[in-house]
Amino acid sequence: MTINIEAVATKSGESALAKAEACVIVIFGATGDLTKRKLMPALCHLARKGELSEASIIIGVDRETMDTDKFRALMQSAVHEAKGDQLFDAEEWRHFAQKLNYFACDLKEPSRYGGLAARIQELNGGTLGNRLYYCATPPTLVEPIIAGIGTAGLAGEASGWSRIIIEKPFGRDLASAQALSDTIALVFMEHQIYRIDHYLGKETVQNILVFRFGNALFEPVWNRNHIDYVEITAAETLGIGHRGGYYEEAGALRDMVTNHLMQLLALIAMEPPIAFDADAVRDKKIQVWRTIKPMTAAEVAAKTVRGQYGSGQIDQDVVPGYREEPSVASDSNTETYVAAEFRIENWRWAGVPFYLRTGKRLARGVTELAVHFKRPPQPLFAGKTELIEPNVIALRIHPNEGIDISFDAKQPGSEMQTVNVQMDFRYQQAFNMRIPEAYETLLLDALCGDATLFTRRDGVEAQWRLIDPILESWRQQPPETLPNYAAGSEGPKAADELLARNGHKWRLLGTQLTNTPQTGTTKQ
Repeated sequence: MTINIEAVATKSGESALAKAEACVIVIFGATGDLTKRKLMPALCHLARKGELSEASIIIGVDRETMDTDKFRALMQSAVHEAKGDQLFDAEEWRHFAQKLNYFACDLKEPSRYGGLAARIQELNGGTLGNRLYYCATPPTLVEPIIAGIGTAGLAGEASGWSRIIIEKPFGRDLASAQALSDTIALVFMEHQIYRIDHYLGKETVQNILVFRFGNALFEPVWNRNHIDYVEITAAETLGIGHRGGYYEEAGALRDMVTNHLMQLLALIAMEPPIAFDADAVRDKKIQVWRTIKPMTAAEVAAKTVRGQYGSGQIDQDVVPGYREEPSVASDSNTETYVAAEFRIENWRWAGVPFYLRTGKRLARGVTELAVHFKRPPQPLFAGKTELIEPNVIALRIHPNEGIDISFDAKQPGSEMQTVNVQMDFRYQQAFNMRIPEAYETLLLDALCGDATLFTRRDGVEAQWRLIDPILESWRQQPPETLPNYAAGSEGPKAADELLARNGHKWRLLGTQLTNTPQTGTTKQ
């Protein structure tokens, strides 16, 4: 049995988020999946809570020809589907829908953006005012959109602030990331650019800094003297779905390790910033990436594992292998799984391995950071030290956002029998309130001009300097055998061997610390 000790928050109630200034929100790619599933429901909820100004205007921009009424109906259907029958409020929607407008535009044609400028001024009392642009489009459209904004003079801040949100991926490698940043810099200054990674909007991710630096109990032991290793996992049961064309070009390394997992690594490893503001926090994260030495070809071979799922079973359903998915080549070598070992060469972390893994079609969907502490000296339990489990702190991002702390305790009885127990803190239960979606948090931050949770140009480039050598080594040495793990499994066997060489092991996917107690008996 696993013993849970419930942790309850001492305060509850609605979160105290900032309120945004009135502005015009322009969404490029307004009829796309991201807008329907994430952006519009998030904006609607911000409006309901009063955090989106009543005077704000939302303009959807896309190439499809339609009027504003049709666009509102399309968005109503999307928000209804996202919220569900029980949470969708028709009266609330009617109030929010008055903010919505539509402008048909070929996003690849810079000359059309003059019409968009006129439309913004028409809706906004003859002025451009404050503007937030969101590129909810494929990466190939970002540069034409930037060019169009520049041609129409829509980036200037003479009549109000102007900001742009750009979704990942930020390039395919270091050279393309630098070229993209150079293109954007022709139109926008760095303080106007918000590179978004939705992982950073999740409550548990944001709570890492509070957990580490706001509690004297943990920070003194957050170093190589006490920590054995760290594992960061982002596992999915889903396959690639309709994203075969994109995934063939990206793969798991570009799609998940760059940005998502590298951001989590930086938050768990960074030094304390002097203040919780954008530049201070981002400076410390960049320091982490810069203290990781890029891998040589030999190190890539020894410290990385790539995998691809074959057919298998997920929740009683038989699912196809990656090579049988739509838009995927029958002989594809694209990785759907990555495991890698990184070392941070500074005084805090020297000698501590950081293991990252991510994959599609795995046994369970779970995203978490697990900090494994060293086994303490145990002369009291002489000859039985294998019975005492090292402590683990697990920060759960998905599912059941929260934090677990495991420790050993004596089980009641006449013998010295130990059991591994866990303290379990869950946001939803502890605060008894709705947890904001990541896009709600990030959109509000961008509207308020807080770039703390967004990535800066030098941060993007620091990450690519670590990823490029892996991509190049893999390109020169194609994998010998793919697929190498079955759908519904824990992943490739080689990933277990990667940790076993250092005497470590992965946590089983989907478990909260352990699902079975580690017990043993010593004579008193």
